[in-house]
Amino acid sequence: MKYNILVAVVLSLILGTASCSDGFLDVESKTESTTGTSYKNERDAWRALIGCYDGWRQTSSNVQIGFYLGAETMGYECFGGTGNADGRGYQAIDRFDISQSPADLNMFENDWRNYYAAVYRCNELISREEQISWNETMSKRGTYMGECRTIRALLYFDMVRLWGNIPLFDEPVNENRPQADPADVFALIFADLKYAMENIPADAYPKANAATNDGHITRYAAAALFARAYLYYTGYYGSEPEGATKAEALAALEEIIASNEYSLVSEFKNLWPAASAGVAEIGDMETLLGTYAGDGNSETILAMKFTSSQDYNGNNDGNRWQVMVGMRSLNAPPYGKGWGGLTVNPAFVSEFQTGDTRRSASIIDMVGEGITGLADYEASYKDQREYTGYAVKKYAPLCFADGTSASKADGSGDFQISNHQDYVIIRYADVLLMAAELGSPNAQAYFDAVRKRAYTSDGVLSSNYAALPVTKENIIQERRLEFAFESINYWDLLRQGIDYAANKLAAEIPVYSGGSQDVVSIRADRIRATKGLSQIPYNQITLANGMLVQNPGW
Repeated sequence: MKYNILVAVVLSLILGTASCSDGFLDVESKTESTTGTSYKNERDAWRALIGCYDGWRQTSSNVQIGFYLGAETMGYECFGGTGNADGRGYQAIDRFDISQSPADLNMFENDWRNYYAAVYRCNELISREEQISWNETMSKRGTYMGECRTIRALLYFDMVRLWGNIPLFDEPVNENRPQADPADVFALIFADLKYAMENIPADAYPKANAATNDGHITRYAAAALFARAYLYYTGYYGSEPEGATKAEALAALEEIIASNEYSLVSEFKNLWPAASAGVAEIGDMETLLGTYAGDGNSETILAMKFTSSQDYNGNNDGNRWQVMVGMRSLNAPPYGKGWGGLTVNPAFVSEFQTGDTRRSASIIDMVGEGITGLADYEASYKDQREYTGYAVKKYAPLCFADGTSASKADGSGDFQISNHQDYVIIRYADVLLMAAELGSPNAQAYFDAVRKRAYTSDGVLSSNYAALPVTKENIIQERRLEFAFESINYWDLLRQGIDYAANKLAAEIPVYSGGSQDVVSIRADRIRATKGLSQIPYNQITLANGMLVQNPGW
């Protein structure tokens, strides 16, 4: 894995404020940028845009729970897990029940702060658009501002799904605001994405140049997000949104497909480093990464980028969620250790059919892969909460043969903070399945392409593959298997209706915690009571002087 262009840039200097009074001590800096001295030309706009990307990344590299872990913990595929002696915050999230951990009143505090800090950066750049002197002949205005607006749309789309009822800011102000109607939040999301779809040139960041432009938001990424937001809104809220139609959503997807910029990677396992990896000595990255198709491959439409240079001194640019996914304090080369979060629901594992390669590419089977025979397995098992015998493979951290973290090729990486696997937000397979769901004339062909790839190994289609008609039910089930552990399936459940989601999530599943029998009990009435929304941090309600209202059920 190689990090490309979106290096972290500290832009607090750009976001600084001008002095509040005049006097002989008020001297304008000759070396530092401020809101008064910056935003003059396209170079300033570029610097501010990098700050927006960095702010977005902070939502996954400077996390408390984070969107990725939160969505998977709430979803059907995973349980909260973590260590048997740890606090039960993840169980409260998994079961939508604060009684699991009554003292956890601010579970998403850092996440709330990070998201609004990132929104502020975007709003600052957007508010300065007219004062920037744009190049008249080769202007980057539409591109830069389209990227910025898409980042803002992404941030709000995450927030409105997590919390539902949130304050809405479309300008860089520091003030107390009540929660907005979610319809108004979505109206801004659709407006921002339309701007990007109309103003980012199709050839701004061609896939052929992914080695140098991977990580940038393209018009196609904005188009795919537009369709995803449309499907979520119409499903969860049961009405048509302001600023988006079904025809527009389908047309956006068909434009992506017609661009020929993207294609399905030939074998599903090659999409994921851990599914492609071989056991390797320190430094042998070729063997370690094996058949991995690489960052920015032909299927990646949008990914959040990270680096391995995160440290404990405030440089936040690694993905801090990946260590949570690793097996509890257990190295099983090529899989590296972690904190044992997101143990996999065995009922979900059983949904994969014989011949479906996505099962082995997505899930670590501890018995089937011989991990239960390792010397360190027993200690891990007895320290693990909600053990099921299955762990997430798609985002499992990697290690070398001796157990050294492979987050850096030379073995110097910290297994807790140096992980930097891309968080793939949109894949081409999702575009095909969304287009099929929205009624494309080519729906059956799109659906079949995704399913056939799932049953293909070494270029051979499995004899277990059986064609299915392209129905809504079949598409939703295919999405569950295709996008397992990608922070998509939980939202797919919610957009089928709260009752549907509640009945699907409800469970009484035997597990082992600390080596002893336990049970994960998730009640449908808890999902209905919370409407599938997360807890708003209580300290934010306090800081808002009661202007914010807690979501029901929390």
